[in-house]
Amino acid sequence: MAPSDTDLARSLLSPRPIRDRAHRMLDLGIAGDLPHFVVDSGRLLRCCDYVLDTIRRNYPTLDVPFHARWRHFSAGGFDRWATLDRATTWPSSAARARAAFDLAITSVLLDAGAGPAWRYKEIVSGETFTRSEGLAIASFDVFAAGGFSASTRDRLRADASALSATSAETLAEGFQVGPDNPLVGLEGRAALMRRLGDTVAAKPEVFARADVPRPGGLFDYLTARAEGGVLPAEAILTALLEHLGPIWPGRSTLGGIDLGDTWFHPSLVTQDATTGLIPFHKLSQWLAYSLIEPLQWAGIGVSGIDALTGLAEYRNGGLFIDAGVLRHVNPREAKEPHRVDSTLVVEWRTLTVALLDDVSALVRHRLGRTAEQFPLAKVLEGGTWAAGRRLAREKRVDGAPPITVISDGTVF
Repeated sequence: MAPSDTDLARSLLSPRPIRDRAHRMLDLGIAGDLPHFVVDSGRLLRCCDYVLDTIRRNYPTLDVPFHARWRHFSAGGFDRWATLDRATTWPSSAARARAAFDLAITSVLLDAGAGPAWRYKEIVSGETFTRSEGLAIASFDVFAAGGFSASTRDRLRADASALSATSAETLAEGFQVGPDNPLVGLEGRAALMRRLGDTVAAKPEVFARADVPRPGGLFDYLTARAEGGVLPAEAILTALLEHLGPIWPGRSTLGGIDLGDTWFHPSLVTQDATTGLIPFHKLSQWLAYSLIEPLQWAGIGVSGIDALTGLAEYRNGGLFIDAGVLRHVNPREAKEPHRVDSTLVVEWRTLTVALLDDVSALVRHRLGRTAEQFPLAKVLEGGTWAAGRRLAREKRVDGAPPITVISDGTVF
């Protein structure tokens, strides 16, 4: 019996089809059979050298942490979460983990590109931050002040009821947005928080097993699925995709299943209803990486971290364009803005996922490390994301990515 559309849709909600379809696209790019990009494999070694140089600059001892939101909470050399954690008397390790989940989930979902003009001035330090670090610190400050809490007695939480009431105006206040400080996709971000609240409230069996509905309730759901105190990383992503799928706006569905960060490209052909569909689940995977440490802090081991893929976003993708691994078939396209659902952007993101695997293998070979010793999550952090940002600053005064993407604040 042929699989149903529902079964086919569920098959896209895991890392394997992301990786498999990305490498199929890469093969097409190497053969010169794609409409927007040519892949110059000969440039990959030079790109690897640049990534290695970046890793050694940032982490001379090669003690690289995972690519996760927690790194951004330490921007400017000050570990904000550790400081807050030490100052808080947690009733239990589970309560601490739920709060960490609440913070990570809301902060990551607010982490789509801020745009080049937005700035956030941190009151405590007086420093000004931009882009991902600025979004991290702004969301951290909103969380720490109780901006996502419905409780007057416990501010360090994100309640479904409070999230469902998020407005663009309240988010603008917390993120210091104004006419002279615009944030890309502000309304989209606020709407995403409202959908998060509504989705969490609608699934008490997942998000309210030990408390009222809150994103942090996912901690209890996941720990119940750990075997021998160990949880596969893929199970974290699967839970996020299955139970938070409805938060994504106006995206593809198949068999009644929300496909989230999944887009169409005509060059990727299959013999079933998933033909042309390419999943990325960028923010969901970024979130999966960011939930690993709170689970470990609570004593839950996480296995198979390399099952997750690289992140299809503009710093990793920009690295390959700026390093010459990817070249435009039509150079004029580099000067035009592109919608996130355009075939050019989908193609770019797909090739990025596959090339991250290839450059990671080269990095490990040069370092003499195994995948277990130096997983993709460390290559990303050390790493490709930092190298993409560094190279963008060398190429362009404002450090902007090489492709301008028209974003609604919920993808990049």
